[in-house]
Amino acid sequence: MPSHRSHRSPQAAISTGGGCLSGFLLPPLAVVVIGAIMAFFLPGVQVLPAAASVNTWSIDLDQPDSSAQPTSPSQPAGLSPIFTPEVDFWASDIQRWAAAAGLDPNLAATVMQIESCGDPQALSRAGAMSLFQVMPFHFVAGEDPFDPDTNALRGMGYLQRSLQAAGGNPRLALAGYNGGIGVISWSESSWPAETQRYAYWGSGIYAEASGGSTESQRLQEWLTTSGLSLCRQAARRLGLAQ
Repeated sequence: MPSHRSHRSPQAAISTGGGCLSGFLLPPLAVVVIGAIMAFFLPGVQVLPAAASVNTWSIDLDQPDSSAQPTSPSQPAGLSPIFTPEVDFWASDIQRWAAAAGLDPNLAATVMQIESCGDPQALSRAGAMSLFQVMPFHFVAGEDPFDPDTNALRGMGYLQRSLQAAGGNPRLALAGYNGGIGVISWSESSWPAETQRYAYWGSGIYAEASGGSTESQRLQEWLTTSGLSLCRQAARRLGLAQ
């Protein structure tokens, strides 16, 4: 749950130092002299002008190597099929809420999955409410925390800030969503046990969802360990229980 309980990937250093050829380039004047001598003794040999000789080895070090540039993963067209039926019930809404916040819908669905399993009336012992288990102090006066759009607005807003503080790292963003954005700068071993579990479940589920998997071993592990009763309650509330 979001509460009051950054990290950036280091850029790889690119060396622009000279290679093995750099110590053997002759100055232009020497090229001209050598060319004249060769032309005198070997009349049939054509010698390139000095500028052409130098430009043959010219490399624009300011021009990036396109083959080495990282590419951003493409955003999924829809929600992954790995999520439980209770979360999939909200699929079109999740995509709408995520788009408004500039988030991957699979990340938003991952949060809903482990927070409420899609139960709009979910209420934790700590007071976190509804689909995204948002704490009361994130709402303003007059807002209904159990209204799905309102709950998503506040939950997705907090997730977006957490992701930004995490430098785009989804595992750290999930930890920040659960334990408070401040934990992002801590070492993982110092996170509360609940936050460590949350990051473990969430990062695994999200990796499988965003990676194109059709099923999630981490999600099944979460269901077996702690999520099954939550999803059964959500199914009853949504009228999906058989």
